[in-house]
Amino acid sequence: MSQIKKLAGQTVIYGLSNMLGRFLNYLLVPLHTMVLGKFFYGQLTYIYSSTAILLVLLTYGMETGFFRFASKKEENYSKVLGTSLYSIIATTSIFLVFSILLKDLWQGYFEVQSSKIVIYFILIISLDVLNAIPFAKLRIDERPIKFMIIKLFGIFINIGLNLFYLMLCRKLSEAGGEGFLAKLYNQDLVLDYVLIANVISSAATFIILLPEIVKFKPTFDLSLLKRMLKYSFPILLIGLAGQFNDQIDKLLIPDLINDPNPVEQLGIYSANFKLSILMVLFIQMFRYAAEPFFFKNAESKDAKKLYADIMNYFIIFGLIIFLGVMFYIDILKYFIAEEFREGLFVIPILLIAKLIFGILFSLSIWYKVTDKTQYGIIVAVTGAVITILLNVILLPKIGYLGSALASLISYTVMLIVSYSLSIKHYLIKYNFKKISFYFILAFGLFVISRLLNSENSWMYYSFVTTMLIGFTGIAYLIEKKTLYNENKHRKQI
Repeated sequence: MSQIKKLAGQTVIYGLSNMLGRFLNYLLVPLHTMVLGKFFYGQLTYIYSSTAILLVLLTYGMETGFFRFASKKEENYSKVLGTSLYSIIATTSIFLVFSILLKDLWQGYFEVQSSKIVIYFILIISLDVLNAIPFAKLRIDERPIKFMIIKLFGIFINIGLNLFYLMLCRKLSEAGGEGFLAKLYNQDLVLDYVLIANVISSAATFIILLPEIVKFKPTFDLSLLKRMLKYSFPILLIGLAGQFNDQIDKLLIPDLINDPNPVEQLGIYSANFKLSILMVLFIQMFRYAAEPFFFKNAESKDAKKLYADIMNYFIIFGLIIFLGVMFYIDILKYFIAEEFREGLFVIPILLIAKLIFGILFSLSIWYKVTDKTQYGIIVAVTGAVITILLNVILLPKIGYLGSALASLISYTVMLIVSYSLSIKHYLIKYNFKKISFYFILAFGLFVISRLLNSENSWMYYSFVTTMLIGFTGIAYLIEKKTLYNENKHRKQI
C-alpha cells in the first residue's frame, strides 16, 4: 500500500498542476466560445487536433523510451538523457525548416486566409516537442513540485495573454477607444490572438526548462539511440494510432457531416467535449504519475497485484467523476456560450469513452514492461481503423453523435483486444466482479437521475448529491474491508 500511496501522492501533485492549469484554461472556454463564435472555434479545434497528432509524430515515442532506459540500472543516465534530447532537437529542427518553406501547403490544408496562422502553428508544435524531454526528466527524477511550477507558469502566461487580447483590448476597441491597446484589437484576428498567446507561453516554458538540461551536461550515444529507437518506434505507432483515434473525428467532421456549416458543427462538438474536462484531467494527471511509476515497480514481486489494485481505484474515481458531471450538467453547461449547448446530449457518451480510454492506458502496462510493444501496435491500429470507419459511416447519417459513438465503440474494442492478448503474455488478475458492480451501480444512479424532475432544483440537487455521496461511501466501505482483509492475511503469514 505504501507504493500506491506514493503514486497517489505524486498523482495529486501532477494533478494539481494539470487540473489547476486545465481548469484555468477551461475558464477560457466561455470567453473563446463567446468571442470566436462557432466558425472560428471550429477552426481552432481543427488546428489543435492536427497539432496533437503531429506532437506524437515528432516525439516518436522518445518520452516512453527515455523512461524505460533511464530506469535501467545498467544504462548511463546522462547518455540516455542526452541521446533522447539531441535526437528530438535534430528532428524538430528539420520539421521547423521544411514546414516554414512549405507554409503555403499548410495554409491550404487549414483553409485559412493568413499564412501567419501557419507560422504560429509551426512554432507551437516545435516548442512543445522541445519541452517534452525536459518535462520527462522532471517526472523520472520524481520532482513533481518543479514540474507543477513550470507548467503553471506557462499556463498563466497563456491565460493572461488571452485575457489581454480578448477582454481588455476588445473591450477598449468596442468602447470606441483611440489608444494603442484599442487599435491593437481586430475582430477578424481573434484566432491569431489565441495562437500568439500559445506561442509565447510555450517559448517562456522552453526558456525556463533550458537550465535544467544545460547544467546536467548530457551526452549523445549513437548505439544507444538505435536501441532506443527500436524500443520507441512501436510506441510511436501506438501513440500515432491513439491520437488518430482521439482526433480523427474532429478532422473528419468538416468534410463528412451533412450540414451547410460543417466547421460550426465541429465548433459545437468541440465545445461540448470540453464539458468532459474533469474526466480528461483525471486521466491526464494519472498518466503523468503512473507511467514512470509503473516502470519503476515492474520488477517488484507484487507488481501484478499492485497494478490490479491501481486499476480498481482508478475506475472508482473515474465513475465518481462521471456521476458528478452528469448530476450537475445543468450548471456546468453555462461554461459554454448558449449557441453551443445544442450538443449537450453527447456528453455522457464522451465521458464513458474517456473513462474506458483511461482503463485501456492502465491495462497497457503489460506490453510496455515486457517490451512487447508490437502488440500495442495491434491494439492501437485496430482502434484507429474502427474509429475511421465508424466516423465515415455515421457522420453523414447522425452528425457528430456518430463521432461520440465511434470513440466509445473503438475504445471498448481496444480494451477487449488488449486484455485478450495480455492473458497469454502478462496476466494481471483484475477483480472483474467488483469492477462490474461499480459500473452497474453508477449507471443505475445515472438512469435514476435522468428520470428525476430537475425543475425543482433544490429537491433535485439534494437527491443527486445524496446519490453521489452514497456511491462514494459504498466504494469506500468495500475497499476498506478489502484492505483490512489483506492486511490481516499478511499478519497471519
